[in-house]
Amino acid sequence: RTVNPQVPGSSPGRGAKIKPDRCQFVWLFFIIPAVTTAHPPLPWLTPHDPFPPVSTAWGQDSPLPGLLAAGAVVDAPHLQAAYQQGIFPWFSVGQPPLWWSPDPRMVLQVERFRLHRSLRQTLKNFQRNPRCSIRIDHSFRQVMQHCAATPRPGQDGTWIVPSIIDAYCDLHAQGLAHSVETWIGGELVGGLYCVALGRAVYGESMFAHQRDASKIALAALVALCRSAGVVQIDCQQATRHLASLGAAEMPRDDFLQVAQAQQTYPAMHWQFSPHLWATLGLPTYD
Repeated sequence: RTVNPQVPGSSPGRGAKIKPDRCQFVWLFFIIPAVTTAHPPLPWLTPHDPFPPVSTAWGQDSPLPGLLAAGAVVDAPHLQAAYQQGIFPWFSVGQPPLWWSPDPRMVLQVERFRLHRSLRQTLKNFQRNPRCSIRIDHSFRQVMQHCAATPRPGQDGTWIVPSIIDAYCDLHAQGLAHSVETWIGGELVGGLYCVALGRAVYGESMFAHQRDASKIALAALVALCRSAGVVQIDCQQATRHLASLGAAEMPRDDFLQVAQAQQTYPAMHWQFSPHLWATLGLPTYD
């Protein structure tokens, strides 16, 4: 997830002034042309506070739907606690952590993944090329660094700063975060990273240095999920790109019901084998 500081209110916390008061709440003032609007107090969390119920997140009538709380710290324990409750961090450089739980939630049901004709052919070519491979967790930190550094249209910043990378790498060291990587000719050319609690998978970010390299990684993740009985991948917020691949919005309560049930299952085996492409209806090649 990246941010756009040039469009106030278009991304979490952008254009907001945040200051904790004695009651440990914060007021956010969003700067919109010729208008300054005050919104309800936002809970300010100390490192020892629990997250508030997701039902208290800002609603659709807010400039920032889904905003739940500010403060605390972004480290492995807080990340694990957040994802267990359907909460994720997203904020801009220079701001305190901001925590989100949007309703509705953008989710990819793995059985509804759209394998368009062009991507199907790309995957067939990828399979047949001995220089191409999918690797899991080979270069997790590097994947995050590429996600942070990859330019994106209309966006000139990223929240994936070194301290955030360190926190997710700590989660990765605990077996709770993973990378799916597209390699061609011994070079990492695309990939994604995600959080996984049991068999609940929460997608985070992706990058591509070659055409369709991130889509190849996503297709590999879907194949892995299908083989392991994972039913959904959290995509957090709606984008046209995700929608084109089959993701759709669903009520947060429905998403959480499935995610929390999936968390109770043993973690799936994070290893990719070429035979898994068959779960997408693709031929396999020796």
